[in-house]
Amino acid sequence: MSEKKKKKKKPYRGFWIFVRIQIFLMLLVLGGVGYYYVGGYAEQVQSLRAEAIQFVKATTADTFRNNETSLCYDTDGELISELIGEKDVYYSTFDEIPQTVYDIFVCTEDKKFYKHPGYDLKGILRAAWAALRNGEITQGGSTITQQLARMTYLSNERTWQRKAEEIFIAVELEKKFSKIQILEFYVNNVYFANGYYGIEAASQGYFGVSAKKLSLSQTAFLCAIPNSPTRYDPLVNFDATIERRNLILYQLFTDGYISAIDYEKALAEEITLTQDTRVKNNYVETYTYYCAIRALMAQDGFVFQTTFATDADREAYESSYEELYAEYQKKLYTEGYRIYTSIDLTAQNELQTILNEELDTYYTTTDENGIYELQGSAVCIDNKTGLVVAIVGGREQNLPGYTLNRAYQSFRQPGSAIKPLIVYTPWLERGYTPDTAVMDEPVLVDPENEESGYVSNVEGEYWGEITLREAVMWSKNTIAWKLFGDLTPEVGLQYLLNMHFSHISVEDYRLPTAIGGMTYGVSALEMASAYATIENDGYYRNPSCIVKITDAEGNLIYENDGSMEQIYGTNACRMMTSMMETVMTDGTGKGYGLENMTSAGKTGTTNSSKDVWMVGYTYYYTTAVWVGYDMPKAIENISEYACHKKIWHDFMVYMHEGLDEIRFQDYYLYTPSEETEEGTEGTSGEDASVEEAASTAEEPASAAEETAPAGAETTTDTTETTPVQEETAQATQEPSAAGEDTSAATAE
Repeated sequence: MSEKKKKKKKPYRGFWIFVRIQIFLMLLVLGGVGYYYVGGYAEQVQSLRAEAIQFVKATTADTFRNNETSLCYDTDGELISELIGEKDVYYSTFDEIPQTVYDIFVCTEDKKFYKHPGYDLKGILRAAWAALRNGEITQGGSTITQQLARMTYLSNERTWQRKAEEIFIAVELEKKFSKIQILEFYVNNVYFANGYYGIEAASQGYFGVSAKKLSLSQTAFLCAIPNSPTRYDPLVNFDATIERRNLILYQLFTDGYISAIDYEKALAEEITLTQDTRVKNNYVETYTYYCAIRALMAQDGFVFQTTFATDADREAYESSYEELYAEYQKKLYTEGYRIYTSIDLTAQNELQTILNEELDTYYTTTDENGIYELQGSAVCIDNKTGLVVAIVGGREQNLPGYTLNRAYQSFRQPGSAIKPLIVYTPWLERGYTPDTAVMDEPVLVDPENEESGYVSNVEGEYWGEITLREAVMWSKNTIAWKLFGDLTPEVGLQYLLNMHFSHISVEDYRLPTAIGGMTYGVSALEMASAYATIENDGYYRNPSCIVKITDAEGNLIYENDGSMEQIYGTNACRMMTSMMETVMTDGTGKGYGLENMTSAGKTGTTNSSKDVWMVGYTYYYTTAVWVGYDMPKAIENISEYACHKKIWHDFMVYMHEGLDEIRFQDYYLYTPSEETEEGTEGTSGEDASVEEAASTAEEPASAAEETAPAGAETTTDTTETTPVQEETAQATQEPSAAGEDTSAATAE
């Protein structure tokens, strides 16, 4: 009996569960509607819809042809370059564009294009669900019409307001124009990287032919670029573009657009680019555009990062970076910006000439592409402003194709030039002085393994007790190794991270880093800005060449405020400068200082002389010079020719012609109890021992005592790796083998 009763109750139980669910859903909907109106969202949506209607009402076919030329000026107001978008020149009507182009974009971007009213409801719901899960909009769900709306009227800002307005504009566009017209507008306005808008401009630029003459494989290759113009820039990331081409061909085949024979033939076709001579990519232009884009990104509220807690965080950052970078890269060619820079074209030309002539004198071998094998880079910063006045990314050659700007895109082992940044200045903050006694003696590479070998000095000798000044002057590896170990790599490397060095790897948290044995390394730009920080009493300024950016009417869009962040203590920097003065007068830089101008600097040579550096400064300027091969190998006779030192010397002589000598400020020492708001002098530090120095430690100005989080990861990009093309040097170099610079790690 009881069993029968139970069986009868089951249908009623299910019924009431169903009723409860329906009531809950109704309440949820009613709550959502109420929140929509009470929260003010209804008013916002109506406003966005009204704005969208006005946008499209004022739109004609000519709207999709127009762009304005941006202009870039040097420090004297001389024109550096014009950034001309080519929509007007290469705009094609619908029947002039191959059908394959339309097929590819519909197949890969918007399969329901011919059926939807401008938006895809499923795509929107999918993006909304992703936003609920991630707390922000991370998926687009955009149709071709929505993409056209965004690229014509809106930004890539990831907010519900922008997304809603994008949909409203797309709906209005679909009402006003036919599907054929919308496809025509889209294909002529979509960005193909490197200033190319539209398939015809891209075809002429990358292959030197009309789009009508492209093969299926070439068409798919070009149509791979707009998905992410940074990631799939063929001049920088050619292999990635090929991979996406292959994916597109596969989608065309599986969707029935092409046959199996056509698919196999296109897949096997070799892609060869013929770079258009109209594209100029010299070192000033590439760096200026890079700085301008990042300045606009910062103005838009983007926060730049170099370290990440997890891989997921890094991937999310790179995705956001790439999207916003591509947006502002496009705007440089269409918005009519006026970009005012700190670049001194006369100094730029002089630096390029000196680097060319010095390397041409001894090294003229070229690779199979005619590019000089031995390369160099150099950066000069004005110490008064922290802005870049000259930047050379390699030897000058009139060759077609993308020009790698090694000054900020290549990252190489710094050798002993890194020691002042992560070893000596940090210890000067902690109470050491130039006269602190240190012991030059054999040091095991691995203290726990007696068979690991010993850290070597360049001269192969150990001098016993010497001063810290002498250790810097003669670039003693043993001293730097021991001090870095006592400081800990976590503390030492934090100084570089605080100065936004972008290629610090988790593998760098080890002792060989003390003498430059890094996994990826540093750029000449990073080294110049770090040494300029020491000259500037420990205050770091983000290196850039952008003074301000205005629109075509002169309205200010961005202005460099010269903001500074204290990284090192003032006292420590002045002592470090004093020791590096000795390097130039009596140490490894002897003979390359300036006759009538006080200078301070440090040399650096990696194992087997694969990379050589000269970084130094005067009161006026800081200059960093690197010489090496794109694919690291030993530089023959570099100790004899000393090209890096000669380049630094000759350029700095030029830069200081007619300038009065100004000596560096003397360092002063004090104990924390003696410090006042104005700063007071303490003991002279004569003959101070390690113990005495430690008892009068200066409070570090940076957060150097804070160690990096366990397992923290850092970018190892392509930039900026940083995800953008401008930050990518991996295509031309390989990471140095771990532990390469351990035993006889640096020559100086």
